Amino acid sequence: MLNRLRSGAGRVVGPVARALLARGVSPDAVTIAGTVGVVVAALWLLPTGRLLAGTLVIALFALTDMIDGVMARTSGRTSPWGAFLDSTLDRFGDAAIFTGLLLHLVAVDERPTAGFALACLVLGSIVPYARARAEGLGMRADVGIAERADRLALVLAATFAVGVGAPVVVLTVVLALLAVASAVTVVQRMAVVRRQALAGVPPVPPAAPGAPDAGAGA
Repeated sequence: MLNRLRSGAGRVVGPVARALLARGVSPDAVTIAGTVGVVVAALWLLPTGRLLAGTLVIALFALTDMIDGVMARTSGRTSPWGAFLDSTLDRFGDAAIFTGLLLHLVAVDERPTAGFALACLVLGSIVPYARARAEGLGMRADVGIAERADRLALVLAATFAVGVGAPVVVLTVVLALLAVASAVTVVQRMAVVRRQALAGVPPVPPAAPGAPDAGAGA
């Protein structure tokens, strides 16, 4: 869903990307700075109950996920290292968001909702691992009912809503749905890989430098 908006968003962040490049800022530096911003906001603001501020800060730093890509393509610096760095640091950001929510929910004694946050945290690490492991074996596992961008958009929207006064049940429902969607995605990927393995699918050639990050939609 959100990936279809990337081309339009690219036109918006394009001037920012070009300005940063003109000042000698590298795409990798933007990737790292964005991740640090997300992690700090998620583990500092969310656990202390500042859900509105945390959501806004996280969303602002999450824009760097688009800016660094535009910078890399504009400057011709796309590379396997850049794709690896971006995908790896994405996992830190995702884990920090759900950990921050988990700590907050435990602190306010919302145990069932905290359980769903924990499920999202655990399954959120298994979903991209399943894809990466399949690709490491020369197979494909780019299937699933919810992409990473969609999952993050939904959890941030629900957190924002609770931050402005909506009942916590909104977050409970969203986290429960995300946990189910993640579990289904893991099963889908396992089934796809099993079919390929049984059929003796030939190895998939490695992605060429500059190809889209394999983990972006994990």
